[in-house]
Amino acid sequence: MIEITGLRHRTLTINHLTITPGRTFLIGPNGSGKTTLLRLISGIDEPESGTIIIDGNVPRMVETGWVNEYPDRNILFSQVYDEIAAAPRFAHLSCPDTETQVLDLSFRIGLKHILRRNVRDLSGGEKVLVAIAAAIISRPALLVLDEYDSHLDPESCHQIDTILRSGEMRYIIGCTQHMDIAATGDHVIALERGRVAYTGSPSEVFRHYENTAFYPNSWRITQ
Repeated sequence: MIEITGLRHRTLTINHLTITPGRTFLIGPNGSGKTTLLRLISGIDEPESGTIIIDGNVPRMVETGWVNEYPDRNILFSQVYDEIAAAPRFAHLSCPDTETQVLDLSFRIGLKHILRRNVRDLSGGEKVLVAIAAAIISRPALLVLDEYDSHLDPESCHQIDTILRSGEMRYIIGCTQHMDIAATGDHVIALERGRVAYTGSPSEVFRHYENTAFYPNSWRITQ
């Protein structure tokens, strides 16, 4: 379980919040604190005050995969194969074992045909797919996705959804502006002005917004 207590960071204020294992999506208007919360949970930033505990550990002690909203910020190497193989190589896995992992994952995520291509020649959506592959190849306990779907077409979103449903990561936490994506999760956390407004299953949270005056036109609500 992820437990957040007494959190204060920039405009974000969360007195208490628990996140159970599974797929959790953060929703809310721009500026509501979604990315800030993701950066804190992933350990990229540390809170000004308060605590975040993930299964008894602080975030920086938890193996985490991170995918940035902007594709080019995720890439470290020029070739697709090298990017996906980075984590196994850094873990000193043997070359044959590394190749097996890269080929297996690339086949499942639909990237095997571009392994030898230069990353700069890829589309934005392909770069996101490569970044997700690089983030999950080591099977981290926590996968954090910062509006990863912004540059994906429906087919690519379906490919990623298949991977996210594989059950290999204990926690998958992401933010999105598309409610059809959020509806695929186990839990939804709605943020407003740096605070948690509502939590629950997708249908519970969506139902609340449908029954109030707050109904952002940019959201696609799907039951």
